Amino acid sequence: MSTQEKPPASRRRQLLQAGAAGLAVLAAPAIVRAQGAAAKLRIGFWPVAAGLPFFAAVDKGYFKEAGLDVEPLKFAGAQQVMEGMLAGRCDGSANGTGSANLAIGEIAQPGLFKIFCTNPSNAKYVLDEFIVAKDSPIKSMAELAGKKVASGPGIQNVTLCKTMLERAGAKGATVSELPIGQHVAALVAGQVDACYTLEPTGTVGRMNGTTRVVEAGVVAKYILGDPMAPWHGGAASLTSEFIKKNPEVAKKYIAAYARGVDLVRGKPDEARQFMKGYTAIEGKLTAEVPLASYMLYNEFKPSDVAYFQKFYDLFTEKGIFEKKVAVDGLLYKG
Repeated sequence: MSTQEKPPASRRRQLLQAGAAGLAVLAAPAIVRAQGAAAKLRIGFWPVAAGLPFFAAVDKGYFKEAGLDVEPLKFAGAQQVMEGMLAGRCDGSANGTGSANLAIGEIAQPGLFKIFCTNPSNAKYVLDEFIVAKDSPIKSMAELAGKKVASGPGIQNVTLCKTMLERAGAKGATVSELPIGQHVAALVAGQVDACYTLEPTGTVGRMNGTTRVVEAGVVAKYILGDPMAPWHGGAASLTSEFIKKNPEVAKKYIAAYARGVDLVRGKPDEARQFMKGYTAIEGKLTAEVPLASYMLYNEFKPSDVAYFQKFYDLFTEKGIFEKKVAVDGLLYKG
């Protein structure tokens, strides 16, 4: 007989009950065992300032508080985010992802996604601009006629750049794609005469004394016809497949994301810090870079939808979209 004492009968019963309970858990379906786990979402983002509500919602714990496990996936450009959604690697996009890039995905796979938040910009909420070297003699868009102009990469940026130059009277300008992070250096080196770029590029050049802005809020003026019109150039979305399979999770995610939007609107100085780690924006630049405006799906007015549609129609007119894409059908309905 062992020298170790046998547990009393009551203790033996407790051990048996515990063992039986453990076996029951192991035998239960996986979905039952996972009920307590946080819902998982993979969200693609482009490292630009417009993604701030998403960055803030992640780092402030808004998603975690909603019982969600959100994995931010960084991509080199908006097109890659869209391709990730097409391939099923992403469940959605953060703000800053080009709306036209998303629409191309919609054409490739009808019903791919729903937009629940955009980041409209204009002459007040600056995102888009043409910049030149600080000492350049160029003072207006029309003076870019016959000049070498760099554009941010991707079909949305290039199409907008070429169209705006045409409408500003800059005939004969040649447009080439160049990563936005190289725009300031290209101007300083004299490789190009101007750049169609997105913030914070203009702020970076201004702060280091190498570039200046010729005109900002250019898409609103030259594409939409009003410098103060909302250009819905970027959008946060969820795939329709995810929404269909997880409607309650989608609602929780959008509500938590909206908290990030509220933070940017109400406490921009507090929110700005969350650009760090997600973008190249840090240090003094964090306090200087302009912030985009944001519009949630339930804040859209008919005029907002009309301006958004006008933006999309340009790509149909230019033959970039194979068919008309209706904005209203892409908006999340709640």
